[in-house]
Amino acid sequence: QVQLVESGGGLVQPGGSLRLSCAASGFIFSDFSMNWERQAPGKEVERVATITGSGRNANYADSVKGRFTISRDNAKNTLYLQMNSLTFEDTAVYYCVRIVGRLRGQGTQVTVSS
Repeated sequence: QVQLVESGGGLVQPGGSLRLSCAASGFIFSDFSMNWERQAPGKEVERVATITGSGRNANYADSVKGRFTISRDNAKNTLYLQMNSLTFEDTAVYYCVRIVGRLRGQGTQVTVSS
């Protein structure tokens, strides 16, 4: 079964950190570039970061550059998003997305609140 399952979201104070994970199954994970995307209430989906299949190249939205790091472990079929210096504006549901075919997980909620 082809699927993506995100985990690691939660409630964090401003300035805090979280690490999201996405477990992939049912396809050859290393063959595909992946995104982290997010959607805040009442807003459109925003691409946060992209990483190539090998993991050698990544790029980020300006809104998270320097604070978030996307990575992957192809041996574990897992995608990660390390989020530091979180702000209220980072509150959203975060999704991992296989770009080809737009395969998306169920999402994990990140809430930044004091």
